[in-house]
Amino acid sequence: MQTFQLKGEFIELIKLLKLLQIAESGGAAKSIVEENEVYVNGEIETRKRAKLRKGDVVKVFDEEIKID
Repeated sequence: MQTFQLKGEFIELIKLLKLLQIAESGGAAKSIVEENEVYVNGEIETRKRAKLRKGDVVKVFDEEIKID
């Protein structure tokens, strides 16, 4: 599991996917979410701009990211 250091109050899901290079572009990030490949705190996340906050755990494919 990797950790992402949050600098503000939240980060949008598609921005996180782009920053961590899980997705090559915003369009690719949106596709990943639309294909139900993203889980937030164990639940499928369908909102592309879901606000992730400290303590959230994101799972994409076999990658887990803890928001810290």
